[in-house]
Amino acid sequence: MTDLEGQVAVVTGSARGIGRAIATRLAGAGADLVIADVLEEEARVTAAAVESLGVRSLVHRVDISDSEEADNLIKATVDVMGRLDILVNNAGITRGGLFISMKDRDWDEVFVVNLRGMAFCSRSAVKSMFKQRSGRIINISSVTGLTGSPGHAVYAASKAGVIGLTRALAKELGPRGITVNAVAPGFIDTPLTHKFHADVKARQVERIPLGRIGFADDVAGVVLFLATAAASYVSGQVIAVDGGMTCQ
Repeated sequence: MTDLEGQVAVVTGSARGIGRAIATRLAGAGADLVIADVLEEEARVTAAAVESLGVRSLVHRVDISDSEEADNLIKATVDVMGRLDILVNNAGITRGGLFISMKDRDWDEVFVVNLRGMAFCSRSAVKSMFKQRSGRIINISSVTGLTGSPGHAVYAASKAGVIGLTRALAKELGPRGITVNAVAPGFIDTPLTHKFHADVKARQVERIPLGRIGFADDVAGVVLFLATAAASYVSGQVIAVDGGMTCQ
């Protein structure tokens, strides 16, 4: 049920971290990959890992906050790879700080990438998926979008917006055979969390029933499920990958 041979997936923000893990996991199931990121050199490292699994890859430098660049990403995918079956909207940024101190530019920068950029890529992708009357869109949100987090108002708001967008598109695109779901990672071992002080990490782990930090591959496994035939009747859902943190 995890055979994606002959399918093409675009993963934004796949130069490293969770995005790289997702791209590699989808490639392991047979999908050809488009590695889309602003970090072109690191994206080539991901592409090499993908190709080592015996599938095709295409590196495409893209700033998804620009609607024209998002359109060009999807056009290049179809022109070079022949089709588009799976879009994983993973690219995102964050800005931390007290709500009262957040600048206008912080709100603009986070929302234009985390929400508008996701919408731009999805809008372009569905034009291709409409013709096939099939497709999978998988949006990476965050448990912060479900629960909120002090000092991360702008990020939480943007990720909550991702959840709203996911549910709206699931209803709108379902009649065309397109499923739309969101994955909400919790405290995951990424370059971002490496910057946290050991005491901060310990407090986070204390909140997790499974008693450990998550890994990028934990998220990638759920994305793989949503991309396969096993999830053909799953749409409009938000799956938290958080070790049980949000069940408390």
